[in-house]
Amino acid sequence: MAPETASVERTIPLSVPMLRGNEWKYLKECLDTGWVSSVGPFVDRFEREVAAYVGTAYATATVNGTAALHTALRVTGVQPEDEVLVSDLTFIAPVNAIRYCGAHPVFVDADPKTWQMDVEKVERFLSEECELRPAQSETALACRNKRTGRRVRAILPVHILGLACEMDRIVELARRHHLRVVEDAAEGMGVQYRHRHVGTWGQIGVLSFNGNKIMTAGGGGMLVTDKREDAEYARLLTTQAKTEGVEYIHREVGYNYRLTNLHAAVGLAQLEQLAAFIGRKRGIARAYAEAFRDLNGITLMPEPPNTEPTFWLYTILLPEGTTVSERQEWLARLRAQGIEARPVWHPIHDLPPYQDCQAVEITCAPKVYARAISLPSSVGLSDAEVQRCASVVKELWPR
Repeated sequence: MAPETASVERTIPLSVPMLRGNEWKYLKECLDTGWVSSVGPFVDRFEREVAAYVGTAYATATVNGTAALHTALRVTGVQPEDEVLVSDLTFIAPVNAIRYCGAHPVFVDADPKTWQMDVEKVERFLSEECELRPAQSETALACRNKRTGRRVRAILPVHILGLACEMDRIVELARRHHLRVVEDAAEGMGVQYRHRHVGTWGQIGVLSFNGNKIMTAGGGGMLVTDKREDAEYARLLTTQAKTEGVEYIHREVGYNYRLTNLHAAVGLAQLEQLAAFIGRKRGIARAYAEAFRDLNGITLMPEPPNTEPTFWLYTILLPEGTTVSERQEWLARLRAQGIEARPVWHPIHDLPPYQDCQAVEITCAPKVYARAISLPSSVGLSDAEVQRCASVVKELWPR
């Protein structure tokens, strides 16, 4: 088979890493020196350089993004029986992390224009369904859910698909209602909102370096913060809460959540290439948008105001009224043509573990779920492969 034919006929994956920098060199250094576990010079460098990149004073590496989310919620004081406002249209990890703390998620709908957390609905919930009362054994006021009586402790907005939530408004609402803010920027590495990196607006931000992200460490996550005490507590919790060196003194429950030196070595090599990766993601997004601009009934991926997106996964909406089964048929037809596409996440409020949780005016998220298709967006995608994906979509599009 001729090389051109093989290239054209191969399946184009959704999002895979490109490992063409110093990954092998840094991994070899780990093996040559024996630093392969959860301490080592690459862990320290990776933390420093990620903090410098996003613009925070501190960063704490973890084994994955979910571990970082769980730790962040612990650090910000989320307690059993608290409530945490969280995006409904998201991967399930941040919601599970809330439950790891024994707390209750309160789901907030997606904004129909941006697909991010709907700040108007956050504001209505806090102003109409909550009230400020004196906190037990504290001098400050606490936000209480009138329906449940539980304390609303935090807001956890999730920046999805390489876009950004309206963090200035969310932070102001949190201030007015005495809430903490943990940002899930797992899909937001490189994304700027009002000239600040996502994940740096709240008390703590969380990043992910899973294999399908814009840069990878083969796994891994990171907490970023400007508060020294939060960074120190995060480091304590992620190292089994061991407080006194080799004497194995543990004064509270901790976790084995630290990143290995091997993973950090890969992550550091990827961070060195991140500017090029972001440029390529944006180029892919422009190519898709240009190819699809005349398709009848299509909704292109939004570019929220005041946001410099990275378009982690370029996502379109099929025509209004498309059902989940029709979208599933679309995905099957794309796969048959060698295009690996996928839906966005099922709205979490309607999944079995969370159907008894409160949900705030959920109308948009199910519609996005029914209509959304994420297209191949790997940073190593060639121009020809982008055009092939676009051509198949256009060929299948209803006339």
